[in-house]
Order: sequence, then structure tokens, then C-alpha cells
Amino acid sequence: MANETDWMAQDWPDEPPPATDLRPEIPHPARIYDYFLGGKDNFPADRAAAEQIIAIAPGMPEAAKANRAFLQRAVRFVTEQGVNQFLDIGTGIPTEGNTHEVAQRVDPRARVVYVDNDPIVLAHARALMAGAGQGRTVALQADLRDPAAILADPRVRAALDFDRPVALMLVAVLHFVDEDQDPYGIVKTLMDALASGSFLILSHGTGDFGDPAQTEAGKEVYRRAAAQATPRTREQVERFLEGLEPVEPGLVVLPEWRPESAGAADVWAPGYAAVARKK
Repeated sequence: MANETDWMAQDWPDEPPPATDLRPEIPHPARIYDYFLGGKDNFPADRAAAEQIIAIAPGMPEAAKANRAFLQRAVRFVTEQGVNQFLDIGTGIPTEGNTHEVAQRVDPRARVVYVDNDPIVLAHARALMAGAGQGRTVALQADLRDPAAILADPRVRAALDFDRPVALMLVAVLHFVDEDQDPYGIVKTLMDALASGSFLILSHGTGDFGDPAQTEAGKEVYRRAAAQATPRTREQVERFLEGLEPVEPGLVVLPEWRPESAGAADVWAPGYAAVARKK
């Protein structure tokens, strides 16, 4: 087991500047999501794509907010269980209630590594995500589809102690990994690298609750974006939890995961959510 005092006192690898090829003419899921949340860090192509999706599913902005609220509840829960290290992949553009803000309110020593493949995310993350407590916050540009590279990155290894439990966060990102890119293998590779007692925090889009034509129309919008969307059924999403112990209430519709107020679970949100523990 690594010595926690030595781990917290160590020097950190330099963080290279993020790439600057923003490709503003191509909609990006992170920037579309930012628009749904009411953010300003998006381009005309992102806004046009987002409005096309809203025309198909008018409740999508509220669904995005429900997903963000799940993230915050899940991070708080996991930190209260004593886990203060987070690997947040597909973090999206910073907005209020980021992972490190929620975790460090519970434990000021909390460590968070943010990973995203959109350079605009990294530019904003490094400017806005400075840790407020004794913890460490790192943002790096990498792709979920190459989990081995993420795990081997020296900045990840410096920020997180893999001898201790880590919370892996895959919130609203796996539906941008196609079936032929082996999403289940990606999750397994990441979870296999984590210590016993680690957690998976997961949310995933689904077409289970909508008109199939509506779902297909939404997928068509993302086909013209930087990543295609692959909504999955409940049974498919359950496969990501194989070998793990889901915490109550298990795999549920997004707003139904431990809602904090009456009526919160009634929001339309076409996605599933779960938090599961590695044995």
C-alpha cells in the first residue's frame, strides 16, 4: 500500500497545453451538452445541432440537467463512503457543481483527474478547475476509446494512488462509443486497474422510452457530429455492471437514483444511472 503522506507531497508532471484544433464547424457532444445546460462555451454548429435535437425531444435540456444532478449526488455519495479519488472520463465543459467541487466539500483532500478529448474542455478546465482544498485536480486530453493510454499517463499515475479505491466516472459518455469500439472491454480494462472497493459511476442514454423514429432522428444529428450516438437498452447497460455490486437502488432511470426532493424523479430523462462497487 502506498504511503498517503508521500503520495500527497510528491511533485507532479508538467501538464502540456491542450491541442488547439477546436474544429468549430463540426458539432461536438461536449459542446452540445454545454448548450443544453445553458452554457456559453459552444459554437454555432453546436447550437444548431442542439436545437435540432430539442426540436425532436423538447425535454432534452431538462434531461441534461437531471444527468448533471445525478453526477453530483453520486459523487457526494461515493465521497461519503470514504473514496476520495476520482477518474472522470468525458467530463464535458466545466459548469457549476463539477466533480472536484462536490467531492472537496465532503473531503478537502479529494483528488480528481478530468479526461476529455475536446480541446475546448481542457482549455476551460485548466483555467477554472483549480482545487479549492488540499486535494489535486488535473485535466488531460485523452480518448476513452484508448483506456490503456489513460491508465499509463504519468499525470494520472501521479494524481491517483491505484493502491487505494478510485471512483471511475463514465457519465453520459459511453453512448458515444460504438459497438465495434468494444465499450464493454473499455469499461473492463479501466475497472480491472482499480483496487477493491472502487466504484463505477455510470449514466447512459437509451431509446427505451421514446418513439423509435424519434430516437433514430436524434442519432442522425449526432452522425454529423464528432461522435455518433449509440443509445442502449436496459439489458445492454446492465452489462457494464457485470462483476460489480450495484448500490441501492441499482440501475434506474436517471432521476430515480436517490432523488433529493419530491417530484425530482418525475423529470423526463431518457437514460439509466447506477453506482456500483468493485468487490
